[in-house]
Amino acid sequence: MLILIAGLILFFGIHLIRVVAPGLREAQIAANERRWKGIYALISLVGLGLIIWGWIAYRGEAPELYEPPAWGRHLAALLVWAGFVLVGAANAPAGRIKYFVKHPMLTGVFLWAVAHLAANGDMASLLLFGGFALYTLIDRLAVIPRGDPAPAIVSPRSDLIALLVGTVLYGVFAFLLHGLLFGVSPY
Repeated sequence: MLILIAGLILFFGIHLIRVVAPGLREAQIAANERRWKGIYALISLVGLGLIIWGWIAYRGEAPELYEPPAWGRHLAALLVWAGFVLVGAANAPAGRIKYFVKHPMLTGVFLWAVAHLAANGDMASLLLFGGFALYTLIDRLAVIPRGDPAPAIVSPRSDLIALLVGTVLYGVFAFLLHGLLFGVSPY
């Protein structure tokens, strides 16, 4: 469990620098942007590696905290699909999805995390997915005072591409990769 927690602290700690210490982040970027991005990426990757290792090691012995509802798996399937579409929209030119959601990456990760909380009731899953849900909420609330304007719609076609790419990636991941990577098939 400690490996998982250490990974979560590293990963979310570096990702929340902009929220808790914006001056530090700006100073590092001004001093040497490439160095800052390298440090940021290295800490993120080490944190992510520890999260994966810790979750795999702890999952088998993690106590069950709650019994997921019977409908939790169905809700998870829908929310994870929507999360894939939103992450696809986040990385495309602005369409209506990006215009209305404003921060589709954060929203997509939030949906993914909540989906997994609806389908898993063990302590390892609560730490992992609850941590991601909490992080996305904190980060989303932190961007509100910045007053980021909604992006101008560049290409409504981007929404169709996000739907198509998100759906295909969801299908590949849900039906093929999830079972191979995590030993659990969602279907």
